Amino acid sequence: MKIAIMQPYFFPYIGYFQLIAAVDLFVLYDNIQYTKKGWINRNRILLNGNDAFISLPLQKDSDTLDVREREFAADFKPNKLLAQLDGAYRKAPYFKLTMPLLEAALSHDTSNLFTFLHYSLKETCAHLGLSTPIQISSAIDIDHTLKGQHKVLAICQAVGARTYINAIGGQSLYSKADFLHKNIELRFIRSKELTYEQFEAPFVPWLSLIDVLMFNPIAQVRSAIRNNYELL
Repeated sequence: MKIAIMQPYFFPYIGYFQLIAAVDLFVLYDNIQYTKKGWINRNRILLNGNDAFISLPLQKDSDTLDVREREFAADFKPNKLLAQLDGAYRKAPYFKLTMPLLEAALSHDTSNLFTFLHYSLKETCAHLGLSTPIQISSAIDIDHTLKGQHKVLAICQAVGARTYINAIGGQSLYSKADFLHKNIELRFIRSKELTYEQFEAPFVPWLSLIDVLMFNPIAQVRSAIRNNYELL
């Protein structure tokens, strides 16, 4: 069995979904420390020909809290974010097909960050036709005080994984020899370049999947998710 383990992200880039498509089980970290200035509660979209950040505002709280312990700020207004997305993409060719997905995700009735991200990830996978099971990390019977590679290996062993696939950026974090010692193959996924027309402006790469969906037919997006990458 091939597995991947990742933090939850806010409408992540296409490579995140390529990783989901490449495995038999996707483990979603909920009991991992929230990190500022990452992609857990923010991402980039196209706005007036340039990249711009969108974010889910959070309550001020301790930096030591896990993702599942973070809550939205009291003044977070999903409709305001939807209006921002509407303004950015209303003239995109696949706006009408993509906006219902965003509306469904942002209308989910929760104030909890992880609950929202888990729900929006499942909704997006359904939209993309991805049926890979998603399991929450805290539900797996391991020693959850473990960190880094030790925790990854423990999860792999607990679910019976024979191959662990990680994003290409994690090459410096893991040792193939250590994984082989546990009879687990370690591989890395690398997205191939994907370009498309964005309002006849210079192309801005690696934006949120929202951008990909707004400018490409769903069949083409699904094909890119399943085929436009390589395993190292």
